[in-house]
Amino acid sequence: MELGIQLRQLRENCPAVEDGRARGMTRRAAVRGLKALSEASLARVENGELNFRRNVGDLRTLLKRYSVVDLELIELLVELNREAPHDDWLTQYRAFMPAGMPHFVGLEAEATEILAYHPTVVYGLLQTEAYARALFEVQRPVEDTTSEFIQRNVDLRMERKRRVLERDDLRLRVILGEAALRIPVGDEDTMQDQYREVVKLARQDHISVQVLPFKRGYRSSNDFTILDLGELPSRVQTDNAWGAVSTSDKPREVDRFTRRFNAMVGAALGLEETIEFLEALTGK
Repeated sequence: MELGIQLRQLRENCPAVEDGRARGMTRRAAVRGLKALSEASLARVENGELNFRRNVGDLRTLLKRYSVVDLELIELLVELNREAPHDDWLTQYRAFMPAGMPHFVGLEAEATEILAYHPTVVYGLLQTEAYARALFEVQRPVEDTTSEFIQRNVDLRMERKRRVLERDDLRLRVILGEAALRIPVGDEDTMQDQYREVVKLARQDHISVQVLPFKRGYRSSNDFTILDLGELPSRVQTDNAWGAVSTSDKPREVDRFTRRFNAMVGAALGLEETIEFLEALTGK
């Protein structure tokens, strides 16, 4: 992402090469004549979704087109490209992931804070394996998925959970709509185990869970996740109706979803009240 941000700034602020522009150049002009780099690929590079792993020569060509002559800056960007995480562990799952999700999962593991909300389903990083499997199974006849698809996605969800929650330098804050806990997924044992899992996680110092009960007041109708990436711009993620994952680092969008989250924090049960609510569901 840092490489992408710097390249976008260099492209947008370089000396103009096209008529009618005071400065900068379009992506189309930037990639003109580069066989291995398309306009769409450059957009992915600038969004932090891709790097020049296979052809660092294209990176050097772009820097030349952007009139970058500072040798230290050039080597810094080449080194950033070299150090970009490859997320090799994701390779086995990529064919089973919706568009945009590999990029989001890569960022998720690097976040310093995650704010998440789901109105109708237990948030993925809180799910048990049985709950996740039952969720995919109930969707199977409608979505026409395969057994392999379900197994790969369950494995991915559990691996994501392990990689994120084992970090004690991460803060995870989750709001669950009451419906997420009331709508049955799988059998009774699956739901009881899921309630106990959320209670266990909610008691950890770096994880907080709040239930937004059925009552009048503001609640977002869409699930979303906000990733605080430290020195890099924060990103907000939402799922669309086509199953793809959309992310944005536009400050206006991140601020809008942050306001939504904060509004629901005030209306949701407190941390201890949430644990009591969950324990009541387990019959304790």
